[in-house]
Formats: sequence, C-alpha cells, structure tokens
Amino acid sequence: MITAAGIGSGLDIESLVTQLVAAERSPVANRLTRQEVQLTQELSAFGQFKGALASFQNTVQDLGELSSFGGRTVASSDPDTLAVSADDSAVASNYAIEVNQLARAHSLASGAYTSPADTVGTGTLTLRFGSTDYQPPVPGPESYNSFTLNPERGAVTITIDNSNNTLEGVRDALNDAGVNASIVNDGSGYRLLLNSASTGAENSIEITVSDSGDGNDTDGLGLSALAFNAAATNLEQTVAAQDALFTVNGLAISSASNSANDVIEGLELTLNGTTDGAPIEVGVERDTGSVRELISGFISGYNDFVQTVNNLTGYNAATGVGGPLQGDFSVRSAVGQVRQVLTNAVAGFDGPFTSLSEIGITTQADGTLSLDGARLDRVLDENFDDLVGLFAAVGFPSDGSIDYVSSSDATVVGSYAVDITRLASRGQFTGAAVGFPLTIDADNDNFSVLIDGINSGDLALTQGSYASGEELAAEIQARINGDPALSAEALSVNVSVVGGQLQITSDRYGSGSRVEITAVDTNSAADLGLAIGAGVVGADVAGTIGGVAAIGNGQVLRGGTGSPVEGLQLNVDGGALGPRGTVDFSQGIGYQMFKLIGDMLDADSVLDSRTDGLQDRVDDIDDQRVQLDRRMEALEARYRSQFTALDTLLSQLQTTSDFLTQQLAALPKAGSLNNSN
Repeated sequence: MITAAGIGSGLDIESLVTQLVAAERSPVANRLTRQEVQLTQELSAFGQFKGALASFQNTVQDLGELSSFGGRTVASSDPDTLAVSADDSAVASNYAIEVNQLARAHSLASGAYTSPADTVGTGTLTLRFGSTDYQPPVPGPESYNSFTLNPERGAVTITIDNSNNTLEGVRDALNDAGVNASIVNDGSGYRLLLNSASTGAENSIEITVSDSGDGNDTDGLGLSALAFNAAATNLEQTVAAQDALFTVNGLAISSASNSANDVIEGLELTLNGTTDGAPIEVGVERDTGSVRELISGFISGYNDFVQTVNNLTGYNAATGVGGPLQGDFSVRSAVGQVRQVLTNAVAGFDGPFTSLSEIGITTQADGTLSLDGARLDRVLDENFDDLVGLFAAVGFPSDGSIDYVSSSDATVVGSYAVDITRLASRGQFTGAAVGFPLTIDADNDNFSVLIDGINSGDLALTQGSYASGEELAAEIQARINGDPALSAEALSVNVSVVGGQLQITSDRYGSGSRVEITAVDTNSAADLGLAIGAGVVGADVAGTIGGVAAIGNGQVLRGGTGSPVEGLQLNVDGGALGPRGTVDFSQGIGYQMFKLIGDMLDADSVLDSRTDGLQDRVDDIDDQRVQLDRRMEALEARYRSQFTALDTLLSQLQTTSDFLTQQLAALPKAGSLNNSN
C-alpha cells in the first residue's frame, strides 16, 4: 500500500517531522561537534608536543654519550703519501715523519705450464710464515740460509689429490686456505703466483712438500715443483718480503705493514709512498669543533622545543585565544622536569664544571637558551676533557689499572669503593719438563687440543730438529692458531717455554678460558711432555663495588643487580688484590635529558596515557553519535506515527464535515413549504 503523509489532511507532515527531529538533534549534535573539535585539537597539540620532545631528544643523544668527547682531528701535509687517522686515545701533538721504504708482501712464482688444466701432482703442501734469509740467483749466488717461524701466523697444510691436482685446483686450494694465489700468463706459459696475505719481513712464505707422486719432495717434478725451503727453491722469488722503514721525529721505526697502528698511540699511519728526504708534518688536535657543534645543536633543539611549547600553552592577548594545551597539567609537569635537568648541578662529577652557566649557556627571559660563544671556546681550548662529565654518563676510577667501560639507567650517581678479591686469569696447560735440542718425527708430531670449549682438528708439527724450546713453542703456536675450527671462533693461544716446560695459554680471560690436550702421538708425552689432559681453567675477576658483590666476566667487573651500582662495568687489567680506590660515577645533563625524554615518550608514560584518554573520549563521541542517531530514528518514528494519526483524524473529520454539509444542503430551506401551498 502506498501512502503519502498529509494526503488526507493536506498537512506537510514530512516537513513537520523533519524540522521537529532536526530541532531535537541540533543542540546535542552541535555539542558533540564542539567537543570533538576541542578534543581533536588537543590530540593534535599533544602530537606536536611529543614530536617537539622527540626532536629535542635527538639533539642530546650524542651529547650524552662518552664517545662523543673522544674525537681527535688529524692532518697530514701530504695525505697522498701518508694518510693518518686518529682515535680518542691519541695525544694532541705534532710529528715529522719520513718514509724511507714501504712494506712488501712475499711473492713466489712457479714454472710455466701449458694450460691452467695441467696436472701438477699430488701430496701435501705445508705453508709456514716467518723470516726468510734468502739470496736469489740475481744478483746471486743463490742461497737459502735460514727460516725463522713467526708464531703469530698460523701454519697451513693443504692436501692435493686427484680432485684438485691441476694448476687451477692448486690455486683454488691455496685460496681456500687463506693464501693469495692466482694464475698468470707471462707469455712463456701459465704460472702459479703466490702472495703472502700479509706484508713484512716476518710474513714470508716457506713451502714444504710431501710428494706422493714420485716420493721425491725436492726434485722439482710433480708437486715438489712448488717447494720453497732450505732443501729446495723450486719456486722463483719475484718479490722479497720487507718491512716498512720510516722515522717519527727522527726516531727510526720498522713496521710489518704499511698501515701502522701501534707506533704512535691512537694514530693509524697508512704509508702510500716514500718521502725522499722531505718530512711530512702531522698534527693531532682534540676535535673541539664536533663537540661545539653538538652543544650548539642542543641549544637550538631546546629553543625550538620552547617555541613549540609556548605556541601550544600560551595566551594570545590580541586575539583572546589560548593555546590548545593551555593549563594542561601533564604538559606543565613535563616542561618543568626538562627545565629542572637544565638548571640542576651535575652530581657525582668532581670537575670544574657542574652547570651549563659555567660554560657560557644561560637562560633568557623567554625561557630559551643563549650561548656565550667566546666563553665556550675558552672552555673547549683549556678544559676540553672536563666537559665529558657535564654532559655524559661516565665513571672516573682512581686506579690507573681500572677503566670505566659502561653503565646502565639503573646505575646511581655516587662515589663507590672498589675492592678486588681475585684477578682474571687465562686457561693454561703446562707440560712436563723436556730437554733440547729435540727432534720432531712421525711418532710425536701429531696432536689435538680443545681451546675455550672448541675442538681443533688434527694438528701436525713440522718434522725436524728444534734447537730451543722457543723454536718448538713457535711451531706449536702457529699450528694451533692456524687451525680452521679455532680461527673461525677467533680463538688463539700463546705458547712459551718456562723451566723446560711447554705452556699453552689461551688468549681469553675468564672462567670459559681453558686449554686441554685431547689427542697426542705415540711418543708425545715422553718427548714433548704433552699428554692427554686438562690444564688449569681460567678465572673471572671477582670483587666488590660500593661494598656490594659484583659479577665477574673475564676482566670486566659488573655491579650487582638491585644494587646502586647495577650496570656499572669496570675493566680490571691486573694490579694488586684488596682495596683499589674508588670510582666516581656521574650522569651528565645530556645523558639525563635523553633518558628523561625517553621515559616521557614511552608507551606507558603519562603523556601516552593522556593522549589515550583523549582518543577514548573522541571514540566515545562517535558512540554518542550512534546513540543519537538511534534516538532520532525512534523520535522520527513516533512523530510520524502521531502525525499520521492526526492526519487520519483530520481526514475523518473532513469526511464528516463534508457529509454534514451535504445533509444540511439537502434540508428544505425555510419558506419553501409555504411557497408550495
């Protein structure tokens, strides 16, 4: 059935219902809109406020880190010939450096082959590295006088069999073992070219061959064509190994590498050429420029933050409009905490500066910071090392053998006594006493070890006579340190002879440091004093910090969990047992500010709760709108029902009226009867 409102009465019911519902809706809808606009503005303002906090935090992050104050600038008058870089241990100074000779890597070349696929031979190649006393044929006469093993370089033994016995196969096997090898066609044929991976006179290559083809290890046929040792020089020496030679302020220096980082503390010298008698000037200075830039960035970041805060919380007298966060308690509290960090003196730092004003940073009337550049420059020039305590989290041990490593947010500012009850030690195996000279043969040349929990492969010593314990110790150290399984874990040992006893010592400190002999040859115990067994396990450093038992890990002592020194880490490099002075720990302004803002921006912070509350209220307005729509729908239905009933009633009344009108019209008019008579 099709109906039309007001069709019976002629009333515009549709318009009446719409206007009445709109009149009912309007006050509530307008109120919800006003609330939503206000809440949305506050949400947006909080977003701006948190964004300003995050931007400011970025400007203080580096300023709060210890490493930012250790920078050094270094300049070379001829960087193409001598490049120099510096770390934070470099001392500000000037040097005159002359480079007389560059370091070179030992290079050997085989005879010519017709093809890279030519068969070379089978057997084993053993490569050792050390100092070679060799006179080549030119200028001659040729003589291989001696080879002294470098115990810091691992020895390598490579098996050459039918799977890799071509020139290409040997090249690949050498490269896989960490020896640089290539094939070069010099016009006469294809030659295998070997280069020591390291430069320096102590890194030349000795190659001994066990030729399984013809059984002759020196004749130059088969695999023995690659021999280069005192018994056979079948390879051609194309480049002799040599050290770099240079002088620093007239002091003669030699270096195995052209990158010398252990000559001047904190400096790495990269030698690219010789100076031909003209010294190169090198100047080292503290990197004051980067610190000044960090401080300037910190001031700019804070001033930007203040400007944003003023815009969000201030009152514009001209327009009579306040900022969206005017009077907000959470914002006032956050800003107050930031200002408190800026104005409070730094505790725990016994230095000349404990506040920003002392280095030229002051607060202006509008709340922003201003910088006295001249004063800051004087501080940077005269007290550069003292700035670290003003800005970063840092510890200052009074004992020169104890170094501050790091701290955590849980570390409390203060001065703490340090007491060492045990020094860190390394795992060590000591063999039985033996005499020298000593011969290594097939009955005592093989052994295996376990270093710091990692098993080596089978290790084979070079057979021959060893005149001294030092010579044998160097061979054993080279074999262990050259083992692939140990090298892959960056594990190494030091081998020495003390009182005729071989001592194998792990290079790591701590309770995980240990050395075990896991396998030996038939006569190893009798000849070398090495028998299967475990040595002495290393120990972690032990002691207290601030009177509380600390946790040792190698040489690092860490403050105990739940104590005021939780997270404080100190490196104890030897020294005496017992009281070892104090460590003064402070948290500078940069560190405090970064941590404070980080806490403010955390997911469970007051600011986050505040924005969550505002968002909940916005969401609630949406719910209220849904409820309003439902209420208006019901109201509209009721109005429509009522007006429909009215329309029906009016229609009925109209019908009655029409009927009565008709009936009245049909009645005889007055006087009509008289007329008919």
